[in-house]
Amino acid sequence: MEKFTLKALYNQSFVQELATAIKAASPAFDTLDFECRVFDSEWEQRELKQRMRHITQVIYATIEGDYQAQIKVLRQVAPKIKDGLLGLIFPDFVEQYGLDDYAISVKALSEFTKYSSAEFAVRPFIEKYPKMMAQMLTWAEHKNEHIRRLASEGCRPRLPWGMALKAFKKDPAPILPILEKLKEDESLYVRKSVANNLNDIIKDNPDTVLEIAARWLKNGHPHTQWIVKHGVRTLLKRGDKRALALFGLADAKGLKVSDLSFTKNNVKIGEHFHFSFDLHVDKPRTVRIEYGVYFVKSKGSQSRKVFQLSEKDFTAGVHSFKRKQHFKNLTTRKHYAGMHRLVIIVNGEEMLGKDFELGET
Repeated sequence: MEKFTLKALYNQSFVQELATAIKAASPAFDTLDFECRVFDSEWEQRELKQRMRHITQVIYATIEGDYQAQIKVLRQVAPKIKDGLLGLIFPDFVEQYGLDDYAISVKALSEFTKYSSAEFAVRPFIEKYPKMMAQMLTWAEHKNEHIRRLASEGCRPRLPWGMALKAFKKDPAPILPILEKLKEDESLYVRKSVANNLNDIIKDNPDTVLEIAARWLKNGHPHTQWIVKHGVRTLLKRGDKRALALFGLADAKGLKVSDLSFTKNNVKIGEHFHFSFDLHVDKPRTVRIEYGVYFVKSKGSQSRKVFQLSEKDFTAGVHSFKRKQHFKNLTTRKHYAGMHRLVIIVNGEEMLGKDFELGET
């Protein structure tokens, strides 16, 4: 069975569906010509984003009229494409061909984001037009959660897969009024974006986010507290005492880890093992428990990745834990043979560790 890939979503069935929808909105549209141009000699070699961009370019070449006329057609077509990932072609069209037509493009982005997401397409407009952030501040009050999310997601300084907003990495001040408006948002979809925006900012301006976090926590709103917890997650994983202190987790005195053991000390790439340990708690208190694995990198050095186990109120006494750790190669992590180390982290402090050998399959 052929392995599924994301690029396969842009397939003949989708292209035909898209062509039919465009034809319904623009009767002069030549569906056969459109499909022939899409499935050119290089189609099979294109990856996901390359296929998206190629379809965008063919749309521009085959729908009659100027940019304004083409946008009018696409605004009729976009609601008919049900898959949000496939719908990225519509904001991508605006990004590629509408940068010099601010008014029409901004309106189109606010429509297209309802059916997909315009978080990537809006970023060149932020860079070119200083007034774009004022527009996004207005979007932060929109009744539609997709548009409110765009207000936050579109201005993340370090949006994955998107162009970095270098000015905001240096100074995130223009972003902050938007996040203030959204800090109690009823939509989890929006709150996740606000938290991710804070987590982006924290990588370049940790003091700014820690100040915001401390102030927002005084707010007491449960939605805001959730955002803060997820927004400072990078610092929590680093064991940053300032971030841990926000949640009463900076003190590790009176906590102890013992009896760390593995089901096997030699494991091969692709396999897994179980590890167990005991946590000794001196008095009833909230404890954050994580474990870190010092993975061997391609050149032999080690890099720690932290995994959260638990964060809750514990009674005084001994609490036992057992977990499984996989060593399968992933798209986000390739394993290398060598001596690794697993450590138990309590309230940000490494308490106990043990080495193990990871071998080739």
